[in-house]
Formats: sequence, C-alpha cells, structure tokens
Amino acid sequence: MESRCPRVVFAALGGGSGKTTVSLGVAAALAGRGKTVIPFKKGPDFIDPGWLSSAAGSLCFNLDPYLMPQSVIAESFVRRSINADVAVIEGNRGLYDGVNVDGAYSTAELAKQLGAPVILIIDTTKMTRTVAAIVMGCQKFDPDVRIAGVVLNRVGSARQERLIRSAVLKYCGIPVVGAIPRLKDGGFPERHMGLTPADEHPMMQAAIASARDTAEKYMDIDAIMRIASIVEPLCVDAPDQAIVRDGDGLRIGIVRDTAFQFYYPENVMLLEERGVQVISVNALSGKALPKLDALYIGGGFPETHAPILAENEAFRMSLSDAAEDGLPIYAECGGLMYLGRSITVDGVRYPMAGVLPLDFMLSGRPKGHGYTDVVVDFDTPFFPAGTRLHGHEFHYSSVAQDCIGSLPTTFTLERGTGVWNMRDGVVYKNVLAAYTHLHALGSPEWVDGMIRAARNNLNRCNTRNV
Repeated sequence: MESRCPRVVFAALGGGSGKTTVSLGVAAALAGRGKTVIPFKKGPDFIDPGWLSSAAGSLCFNLDPYLMPQSVIAESFVRRSINADVAVIEGNRGLYDGVNVDGAYSTAELAKQLGAPVILIIDTTKMTRTVAAIVMGCQKFDPDVRIAGVVLNRVGSARQERLIRSAVLKYCGIPVVGAIPRLKDGGFPERHMGLTPADEHPMMQAAIASARDTAEKYMDIDAIMRIASIVEPLCVDAPDQAIVRDGDGLRIGIVRDTAFQFYYPENVMLLEERGVQVISVNALSGKALPKLDALYIGGGFPETHAPILAENEAFRMSLSDAAEDGLPIYAECGGLMYLGRSITVDGVRYPMAGVLPLDFMLSGRPKGHGYTDVVVDFDTPFFPAGTRLHGHEFHYSSVAQDCIGSLPTTFTLERGTGVWNMRDGVVYKNVLAAYTHLHALGSPEWVDGMIRAARNNLNRCNTRNV
C-alpha cells in the first residue's frame, strides 16, 4: 500500500503552547474548504482525538511509538490516509520529549518515521528575536527533523510580530505561517484531565467554529497546505492474510455514554472486523443490560457523572447480577471505578455497581500518569499467564487503603502505578478491571482475549440451557 497524502505535524516546545487549538483550527478550516481531512494524535489520548474528529469530520486515530511497533504505525497511517486530501497530526508534549535522554518515542521521531514536515508552535510571550534562536536550536538539534514553518502564538503587538517574522526568516530560513494574538477566550474549557471532552461541551460546534475562524484569520492555510504537500510517498506491505472472522455470532456490549467515552476506534473496529456484533450500552439511562456474551467498559469520567450513575440503581443491579452470573467483563480506569462499591467526590459518597469490594477516592492531583508495562501472572478469561502488554494510565482516583489487597490482581507492573503496590488487573469471577488502558493495535492480545472470553461464555450458556 502507498499513501501520497499531504501531511503535517503540529508540534511545540511543551504542553500548553497551543498545539490543540492550532490543530483543531487548521483541520476545521481545511474541512470547510472541502478537503477530506484525516486527523491523527501522537501519544495516548482520548480527549484531543474527540475534538479533532469533530473538527475534521473524520475519525481521529492515535499513533503511539511506545504502544505500537513502527510497522503497525506506518500501516495504520497509510491505511487511514490513503484516500484523504491531507493528514493533520497533532504532536504531544515538546517536540523532542521522549521517555529517555535519546528522546525515544518523541513527536520528532514520529515525524521522521512518517516523512512529515513539522510546523512548530511557539508561545511568544515577552520574546522577539529569541524566538529565532529557539527555532534554530530545534532545527540543529536533529537535522533529520524537517521543521518547515512556525506559528507564533499569544503575540502581543504588531511590532512584536514583525520583529519575530523577520528574525525567523533571516536566521532559520523558514516562514512564519501564522501569528495568533492573545485571545481572551479560547472556547475550550478544561478540567482535571485536560480539555472537557467534545461530547460534553455544550457549545462544541461553536468552539470548533471559533478555532476555525481563528485559523482562517491569523494563519496562512494555503501556505500550510503547500508545506504539507512536499512529502514523499509512504509505502508499507499490505497484509497477506485474510481476517479470521472468529467473532461471528458473538454479541459484545460496550458502555458508551458521556460518563464512559474513552475508547480507541481501532479497539471497536477490530472487534467488528472479526465478526463481532458490537452493542452500545448506556449506563446513565439504560435500565438493564441486554443479552450479551461479554462486556467492555472503557474509561471516562464516572466521577463527574457520579450522581446520575448512583441514581440509576436498576442498571447498577443488572450489571452486578450479570457479573455474579459469570458474564466476562473487561473494564479500564473509569470502568474499574464504576465496578467498585463507591466513588467519593468532594466528601460525598456515591454508590456504584458493587461488583468489586473497592471504594475509590478522588484527589486533586494525578495518582498514576504515564506508560505501563504489564506482565500477566495467572490465567484469566482474557489473557493467559505470561502475556506481556504495553499500556498507559491517567487517573486522579485511588483505592481506599482499607480495600487494598481485598481481591487478587493478575498484572505485575514493570512500569506504572496501577491499583496498589505496582499491581493492576483486579480479578473477580470473569471480571478483569484495571487502571491500564490498552490499544488494540499495540496489544492485539486484547481483541483475541475479548473474543475468546465471549465465545467461552456463549458456549457455557448454551450448555447450561440444554
């Protein structure tokens, strides 16, 4: 397969520099001009991709060199972008920030792998000519990274903009393709884990329209498109094996509502490609689980929806009964919290599903944040002993001290925090719940495990009903 799709990476010197606002605005502006825009997000993230999807009008896919092999990243990019007019890739953290001193898994390394030019976003607060020195430093730090343009953010005056534009062109030899002034309202409110998810923002379309208008007014969209177009074709070998539809006849539920919305598109798509019928379930308004062979509860914000989740006792009891009856349930982060006895938010205790004898407390600072390396200690319905997985976690909650060790855990963490004592993956009957999030492109064992657990459960039920 070969993709000739124009592509560009928006990167910055660090978080909070304006990458998301710029990426959203450019994606929305290009889509508004009739372009087929495919957005990508570098790194493990659920919230920014939701906004990028809404801005571009196309699903956003994650590209993470830590979670996924290079060959998988290349194939995913080519497959998704092959028929697009342009790919907009939002970086994460600083351009050269990685997990070690060599910058492994950084945005810069991803840009090189994709052969994509980089547009660097610089917060110009109280700077003029120094901006050129910063850009030059980024250029010389790794000459193989093609920094092709600069966007100036939080510009204070027309004079400051003129000085910086001239300095960047003179000393760095690249154009400034945007100069965004200090804006009173960016339209993207944040809370404890970053941006408010797009699905929860009451003025989502207005916020995206504002970002698009900002891009059209203060950025040279045509120049950005020209930069994106100067790329070589990206080629990968097409898979030589047909997809095995071993999920035919299986019904796997996915709890998808505004409380639980952290799902990588590929996790769901790969289940469907294998023949699984995916059933959407709503924990906020549903009264009972439908007939299912397995259930997947992803992450999200059960803490901000705790009163509604607690009030829906009928659904909570239905979920608890299903778990007791042996339904395979795989839960991540927010799903883990929902399966517990309670969540305490601002001193108020809210009852949850009660499947696991765990009580969760919310903190004002992260309790676990970063990549996780997992080794499965003993067999579960989803993973055999010895399975190694790469995932990530980001949570402000923790398990109350008097609950620690009340259930077995099957994940040894070689990296990460987990639920307690470098352990994760709480096990109860056919339930496996962890703070660790898995991406199916990097952990294909997850898809295999979901299908295997669902198939075994269907066979068990059929035998029981004979």
